[in-house]
Amino acid sequence: MKSFVSVLLCSVFAFGATPSWAIDIKAREYILLDAQTGTLLDAKDPDRKMPPSSMSKLMTAYMVFTALKAGRISLTDTFTVSRNAWQLGGAATEGSTMFLDPLSMVKVEDLIRGMIIQSGNDACIVLAEGLAGSEEEFAKQMNDKAKELGMTNSHFTNATGLPDAEHYMTPRDLATLAKHLITEFPEYYTIYSETSFTYNNITQGNRNPLLYRVGSGADGLKTGHTEAAGYGLTASATRNGRRLIMVANGMDSIRARDEETSKLLDWGFREFTNRELFKAGEVVTDAEVWLGDKPSVPLVIAQDVAITVPRAASGSLDVKVVYRGPLPAPIQKDTEVAKVIINVKDIAPIEIPLRAANDVGRLGFVGRLKAAAQYIFLGPPQNAAPAPAPTPAQ
Repeated sequence: MKSFVSVLLCSVFAFGATPSWAIDIKAREYILLDAQTGTLLDAKDPDRKMPPSSMSKLMTAYMVFTALKAGRISLTDTFTVSRNAWQLGGAATEGSTMFLDPLSMVKVEDLIRGMIIQSGNDACIVLAEGLAGSEEEFAKQMNDKAKELGMTNSHFTNATGLPDAEHYMTPRDLATLAKHLITEFPEYYTIYSETSFTYNNITQGNRNPLLYRVGSGADGLKTGHTEAAGYGLTASATRNGRRLIMVANGMDSIRARDEETSKLLDWGFREFTNRELFKAGEVVTDAEVWLGDKPSVPLVIAQDVAITVPRAASGSLDVKVVYRGPLPAPIQKDTEVAKVIINVKDIAPIEIPLRAANDVGRLGFVGRLKAAAQYIFLGPPQNAAPAPAPTPAQ
């Protein structure tokens, strides 16, 4: 997977008056990210611990997909529907269900669709018990995996998201999880865009409202609702090759969830654009070398560099290379010797290191004498004066 450097917009509102392109939606907490650069476009209480309701089934799905990828299970394997799974998540409950029959054998592939499309609590419990022996043990494994993924403000006590004071996530953690699902499991992620699934002669539609909006570009992920949580949605959409990831929770109705999340995604696509500046390994410029066996050394960038900027500010993009030159020899390949500094209006500057593309040896004694003579009679090279010192990295 490619690594990108991004301009972080976490503090765009700290630059004075609220920008004209700012937005606020009727959600208790939310976050909107550019998937390519990781740039935070907008957020409200993104680190608040909240009841994630059925959105926590994304973590259950991640565990199942991990087991599939590792070869521990296959899509054609079958798990038994325990009485526990039926009692806690089956047709007799008031929650979302796949309508599984107790003691029946169900294929993993069907359970996955029941979990994703139908939001079946019974499907989640069956998968948890099949993989870990019990839902409690499965929740422990979920917590361990969440830490590995950098989800530092999440804790799971079950596989379903049913209310529990010790079961919580944050919008930021859900967005992190969504990105992992999209990038690590493309072969299974497509299930999130399926709009219906039939099991036991019962057809249920996908609850994600954005899938039904023409032109939304939405292809996942998961809704959630409990009385304590309100209405929530973790969603992702792609338009013109650019993907956004959004999490919103605490809305007061199904209609508000539909309208407010759609409004947030539309805003993110409309107001921001991505600029790809450099490819990994690209030579950005050459730096002059002092007393070297080569007069200059190419400066390369180690990673792809893409930035997300407000469309209104994209014309103010300024990119410059800063180093103290000429660089004294010897220079070892891959040594950091310069920086690219990117400035965009209303956004904190970002610095990216540049490295020497190859070794440069030091001149021998005679060569150094000649260089010293040139310095005495002709003066220093034009760029011998130190360039402005880089500002601290943001």
